[in-house]
Amino acid sequence: MCGINGIITKTNRNKDDITALLNTMNNLIIHRGPDDDGLFSEENENFSVGMGMRRLSIIDLSSGKQPIFSDNKQIVIVFNGEIYNYKVLKSKLEVEGVTFKTSSDTEVILKAYEKHGIESFRWLDGMYAFSIYDKNINKLFIARDFFGEKPLYYTHNEKEFIWASELKSIIKTIDFTPNISKKGLNLYFRLTYIPAPHTIYENIFKLEANHYIEYDFHSHQTKIHKINNEPKPKPTNISFDDAKAKTKDLVYKSVDSRSIADVGLGTFLSGGVDSSIISLCLSQATNKRINTFSIGFKKASYDETDKSRVVAKMIKSNHHEFIIDEDDLKNNIHEILINFDEPFSDTASLPTHLLSQKTREHVTVALTGDGGDEVFGGYNKYYIGKMNKRYTSLIPRRLHKIISGLSNKHLISKDDARGRKFQIYKLINAIDYDGDFYWNIISLANTSNQLAEIMSPEYLEQNIFQEYKDVLNNQKIETLTDFRLVDKILSLEGGMLPKVDRTSMMSSLECRAPFLNKEIWEFANTLPENYLMKGWNKKHILKEAFKDQFPEQFLEKSKSGFGSPTGDWLRQSLRKELESYIEPELLKSQGIFNLEVISKLVKEHLEGKKDSTFRVWSYYCFQKWYKYTFLKQN
Repeated sequence: MCGINGIITKTNRNKDDITALLNTMNNLIIHRGPDDDGLFSEENENFSVGMGMRRLSIIDLSSGKQPIFSDNKQIVIVFNGEIYNYKVLKSKLEVEGVTFKTSSDTEVILKAYEKHGIESFRWLDGMYAFSIYDKNINKLFIARDFFGEKPLYYTHNEKEFIWASELKSIIKTIDFTPNISKKGLNLYFRLTYIPAPHTIYENIFKLEANHYIEYDFHSHQTKIHKINNEPKPKPTNISFDDAKAKTKDLVYKSVDSRSIADVGLGTFLSGGVDSSIISLCLSQATNKRINTFSIGFKKASYDETDKSRVVAKMIKSNHHEFIIDEDDLKNNIHEILINFDEPFSDTASLPTHLLSQKTREHVTVALTGDGGDEVFGGYNKYYIGKMNKRYTSLIPRRLHKIISGLSNKHLISKDDARGRKFQIYKLINAIDYDGDFYWNIISLANTSNQLAEIMSPEYLEQNIFQEYKDVLNNQKIETLTDFRLVDKILSLEGGMLPKVDRTSMMSSLECRAPFLNKEIWEFANTLPENYLMKGWNKKHILKEAFKDQFPEQFLEKSKSGFGSPTGDWLRQSLRKELESYIEPELLKSQGIFNLEVISKLVKEHLEGKKDSTFRVWSYYCFQKWYKYTFLKQN
């Protein structure tokens, strides 16, 4: 695991200048790779190019130093991530006569490209972002993995092309302050995060998952290509028993491939279905007791450590349990939020960072259950999606308006309790008769109507999801398969994976997600939907595949998720700071928000009149970014 950076100037620039810029960019991400660094820079007649990296040593500790060059020095690579099938690829290349100098996966990518070109990108099973400079054809290639587990940002202007693992490296390198992107702003205040290809800044982008950039040094033009063409999901006639057996086999194989490391390795264990299965598989793959790690809260309604203890006892792991409270938040919240470099308000980022920090004291790599819900259909919102179709077929639109008005009046919560009342309120407010229901469900911060209320007209954008609908061929989103595809493109890439990457890498911990395996994803897409969700039973086939190895009914127990009681914290330890963010002078100077509406929203939350945790938390996180990141650049 590492972080990478790079720069191309469109005129000749002194090699020492390029090296100095790369050193600055590298130093900003030293947390991603505290063990080593490496640089490459070169002056040419019409351009200069440089690539840098920081390394967290996981595999081939002695000879995996980067950058790595081809034997003739004409091709060079810097790489962030892990390639889980690198040994298989290496063996195939050796049969073709390719020789290797190291035992690293980085060299396998390089030699595969040298032998087979960009076609080789399709063979990689892993999480990665890498750049390859090929002097033979005067081109640079930058690639990002299938799910988008590893980040890659870039910007291209008339003077230079810059790319990096984290936004901060780009922001500190360019010689101007970029404007706030209206598209990025609107996406954030709908979703609580900003999915690729957008960022909070104009003309700075995220490379989309499963894509690569081709940069031509002759024309200084870029093209973006897809790596793997994803087949349209099409159910097969496989029997349930055969599908169950294959599910089990694929998960075991994925855990095995993601357990390769020359350093200490353990698992995050929340006690939910996904992390429990991953921990079980890892424990059975070794003769040693594995390390498992869980985190809980002093607030009982958020604490679920009892479930993780059951699994830890069952698999006989060395279990480490950490309980956090509001003091832990106060000591960490600022650095956690600011490290995202742009507004990000997934409340689970706070405990994930603290868990990563504690875990890093014992191991360097942790396997997680991330992706299990997207792959096997595990979210509550998936069967809420089914309910929309049934509801709109039975309830006339005019009657729904009356029901919606009553729900807004009688289902309002006064505290941060996300129980049945909250879920019904969320469902009714997301109901849509025109095919946009699921887009409302994933809008955790604000619906389109709510956003129109709080945001100034000059910043408000319409149809912000249209480009993502275009990717899905503008189809109506109404089946479980549709929901999962939307989540892969938006929620997984833009929310879940950045949360885990940034919070874990702050502590130089590498997290690996066995469920995020292209083979498992494609297999799940061939299954009949009732294998994934049988009635109201989510992740049905996954639970059936492993239920015989757990106590009876254990995998059927409900789990509330990995959030934080941020609604309470906003009223308590964060209250003074939040109140400073609705000062009229600040709001007038920004010109982004409707002063009266946003002030009322925040005050009603603080006074306990109406709980608006998600909306107010997203506002708080934005203003913190604005004050401590955006304004600091000016």
